[in-house]
Amino acid sequence: MKLHLPISVLILSFLASPVFSQPRAANTPILSSDAQISIIVFGPWQGELYSAFGHSAIRVYDPQFNIDAFYNYGVFSFNQPNFYLNFARGHLNYKLDVDPYAPWRDYYISNNRFVHEQILNFNDEQTQKVFDYLYWNSIPENQYYMYDYFYNNCATKLRDVIKITLKDEVTFDSTYITTNYTIRELTDIYLKYQPWGDLGIDICLGLPMDKKASPYEYMFLPDYIETSFDHATVRTDSVVAPLVLSKVSVYESRPEDPPHSLFHPWLVFGAFLLITIAITWRDIKSHKRSRWFDVVVFGIVGLLGLLLFVLWVATDHRAAARNLNILWAMPLHLVFIPLYMKSKRSAITYFKVIAILNVLLLVNWAWLPQQLNVFLIPVVIALAVRAWRIGWRSHGISSRHGL
Repeated sequence: MKLHLPISVLILSFLASPVFSQPRAANTPILSSDAQISIIVFGPWQGELYSAFGHSAIRVYDPQFNIDAFYNYGVFSFNQPNFYLNFARGHLNYKLDVDPYAPWRDYYISNNRFVHEQILNFNDEQTQKVFDYLYWNSIPENQYYMYDYFYNNCATKLRDVIKITLKDEVTFDSTYITTNYTIRELTDIYLKYQPWGDLGIDICLGLPMDKKASPYEYMFLPDYIETSFDHATVRTDSVVAPLVLSKVSVYESRPEDPPHSLFHPWLVFGAFLLITIAITWRDIKSHKRSRWFDVVVFGIVGLLGLLLFVLWVATDHRAAARNLNILWAMPLHLVFIPLYMKSKRSAITYFKVIAILNVLLLVNWAWLPQQLNVFLIPVVIALAVRAWRIGWRSHGISSRHGL
């Protein structure tokens, strides 16, 4: 089974090597003078997380030789050896796949996703150069590449193919971009109707997501591939002209109501905070401590923190590095929860520190170098409340009250 996922980031090291500057397979067909190279951009869809960013690919069309090929860099296979282990380690091995164009076009139209085609303004030599590279890249021994969410994905590959093959003959003018978004902010724009997906990305990915994106880096999104190609130029025979010869609106999506669900992070985490406050108030009034609740809450949060730590230090998920979510999702909870169960003084001191840390985190939320997801605020408040309960309200409580 293979799955198309449009969204990623990281330029392949081999792209800078001269040996790959003009690759060409020995049996590459020679295109006719009617051949065209097009950028195909498909609109976003909120039905799945991966589809919320849209998709893009390259079309090679030559009516004389009955070629209508769809070069798609957004493909991976679950059947790869050690797929799940490699995925967990950040070794995302994607490939270039080649299919007929029409079924892909019809598939996106059937899902009410816009289809835009940009026919590129190449002469015959430039068209052949790009096709030579694509044909070479589609050979099984050349088709795989290390995918990265933001720097080496199905969108950035299209830009890179054009720059590798035509070099300074093509110029991308990014002065039209006047915003100053971070990579995380650009991602948030596309996930406003997918709060859980947005939350998951914000929890798992760290400070690299909060760098200001250069206009060139905006092109990890298919929408910006389209607008960047619209503003690019190409030099042919000493004449500089727009890179896009013509645009075809193959299909424009119909307006649809965005998906809504009562199962929203604000509702879920708000309910969790209310439950936490209610249990804590009951404990105070009855001079008890609900250690079962603390074990469950801080145990789950500790496991999450351990996952974030592993993603940071033990994988190649570069965007997961230096993750400040670890300030509230502390892996050390897993060490001190057993000590708390034994009423050790070190555990009481630890949770005093955790209460203070969570309060400081809340106070400085808006000024942190990493943009933490606001849906987490009720969670951090709840953690502060329970840590305060453990650290400052445990004195005089007999261990016989236990769980």
